[in-house]
Amino acid sequence: MKILVTGSNGQLGNEVRLLAPAFPAFRFIFTDVAELDITNEQDIEALVKEEKPGVIINCAAYTAVDKAEQEDNLAFLINAAAVGNLARVATRYASLLIHISTDYVFDGKGYKPYVEDDPTNPVSLYARSKHAGEQQVQSYSSKALIIRTSWLYSTFGNNFIKTMMKYGKERRSLNVVFDQTGTPTYARDLAQIILDIIHNNPDYEGVEVFHFSNEGVTSWYDFAKTIMEFSGVDCKINPIETKDYPLPAIRPFYSVFNKSKIKQRFQVKIPYWRDSLRDCIEKMKE
Repeated sequence: MKILVTGSNGQLGNEVRLLAPAFPAFRFIFTDVAELDITNEQDIEALVKEEKPGVIINCAAYTAVDKAEQEDNLAFLINAAAVGNLARVATRYASLLIHISTDYVFDGKGYKPYVEDDPTNPVSLYARSKHAGEQQVQSYSSKALIIRTSWLYSTFGNNFIKTMMKYGKERRSLNVVFDQTGTPTYARDLAQIILDIIHNNPDYEGVEVFHFSNEGVTSWYDFAKTIMEFSGVDCKINPIETKDYPLPAIRPFYSVFNKSKIKQRFQVKIPYWRDSLRDCIEKMKE
């Protein structure tokens, strides 16, 4: 089976690339914007018509949450319109589309872990663009998985871990919000789950939403404290409230996922967030 991966130079795409040799039955076609412009439906169709991938994994996304408040046209182009292009082409060529979405589709006013059919209410422009992308998949796909994830990090790209480690080495203390709660997700674990699902469910049909993050719950403050602990960086982390660190885009205060559906449907085991964080930081040290 051929698998087309978009956005393969990002955190998740790079992790899929690293895991690819463990799946010799698959032939991967890794693309990023230089090889495939997903905002152009004709370009997607030309590649899919030639390669005929059984699966398209869309790892491409506009992820600059705060810049999206000013660059809403670009955010919607990449996170919504381009997703519609992929969904239509995948349907025409009977490919399974796996699309990655976000915890930001919820407003974060909940108090218990979100299940897949809880009402969505995106509150920032980034969140609305990702929500619109989900709607494109549901409108145009004949078979697709929408996998919502949260607080993604890896050894690749820019992310919270690298930021904390960088500033932690430069400063004696850092202020981090304690009143936003969720679960970090190691992109390697998400990539593994995606490839296992494809491998074990070659005849998947339907269009469904699934939630995936690592296990457990934490705050950004506790996450930062743990990063310093595991990386051996001597920097004091001070807890502050969101109101004391204003940003252009509103963040959800609570975005914990209930992951029962993906665990029961696909029989997957999900690592605890601290264990995965330790693994990632050890790889960074190497």
